[in-house]
Amino acid sequence: MRILFVLARKSELPAAFWQVLKQIFMSKISFNSNPAPFFRSLKVKVNNYFLSSGKSRSGGLPLFFKGLGLVLSAVSLYIVLVFFTPHWIVAVLLCAAFGASLAAIGFNVMHEGGHGSFSKYKWVNAVSAYSLNIMGGTIHFWKQKHNIDHHTYTNIEGLDHDIDIKFMRMHTEQRRSRYHRFQQYYWILLYGVSYIAWILYQDFEKYFSGKMGKGAKRLDLGLREHIIFWATKLAYLAVYLLLPIIMLGAAKALIGFVIAAVVCGFTLSIVFQLAHVVGETSFPIPQESKIQSEWAVHQISSTSNFATRSRLAYFFLGGLNFQVEHHLFPGISHIHYPKINQFVQETCREFGVSYLEHSTMLRAFVSHLSHLKKLGTAD
Repeated sequence: MRILFVLARKSELPAAFWQVLKQIFMSKISFNSNPAPFFRSLKVKVNNYFLSSGKSRSGGLPLFFKGLGLVLSAVSLYIVLVFFTPHWIVAVLLCAAFGASLAAIGFNVMHEGGHGSFSKYKWVNAVSAYSLNIMGGTIHFWKQKHNIDHHTYTNIEGLDHDIDIKFMRMHTEQRRSRYHRFQQYYWILLYGVSYIAWILYQDFEKYFSGKMGKGAKRLDLGLREHIIFWATKLAYLAVYLLLPIIMLGAAKALIGFVIAAVVCGFTLSIVFQLAHVVGETSFPIPQESKIQSEWAVHQISSTSNFATRSRLAYFFLGGLNFQVEHHLFPGISHIHYPKINQFVQETCREFGVSYLEHSTMLRAFVSHLSHLKKLGTAD
């Protein structure tokens, strides 16, 4: 199978043929089914921690109040911007703050709710997850793309759609085009418009094609999901564009929208890239439709932590700077990640598993840019 992939990538065959190959040969990827001593040992330590401490695996009240504060702050910023029209310098700063607050809600409320870790109550998690729809997204699509595809097949070409970014080459199994040699420069533009593209184009692309991406299985949308999708998009346009245009005029409203959307999109994109698309992370190629390592080891090799000692990063990012811990235990709230981090590093040392981490966001960012440059110039 590896030979087929290489021949398809190197040949002059149409891109559609390459997509068909991926769909046929990569639709059923499995991991090493032999006993998984690493993860078994790690889970024992984590389970003992919760048993001995009596703590809940969910976020509980601390996360509830944190999420409530973030939501109230976003609502307050929106009200001030739309109904009180501050001076343009102040408005620009508040629009940027509004975009950052949307990203923070995504990290701390929606993301945790989508994984069922925000609260021990399912209905609270459901409400938290639907905060994505309030921001214009579609939680039904997100759960398939993120919870299933990304978390299961992390950094595997054709299955992890988070590494399939138009005009970007993220790893060697993706074809290199001439324009990729400039991707270390134009990345900032693509990351900036990613939120707008996601909400106003890519969701519609998924909806009408019925697929999460090329080669993916068809989505099964019931009547309820159809209604929610259209209600979400119409409400988003009304709240984020129509009402501001009525209150402020088209020019001010559109400029403010772009500022907030670019800040939000850039923030969301860069956090993912620093966790998975850096020089040290792996992009494994299945051999005979199988990943040779156990699932947990695969997650560690394809994921990198960053700035885990920064309280500000931990607070704002909802613990996603502890990305390794999140991938190993997505059903556990981020408020426990610093403690779980100790168990993960200890178990990695015991089993000789390489643990990836950048001490600061700057170091992770430099590694990401270096990776983009390398992939843009090398086959």
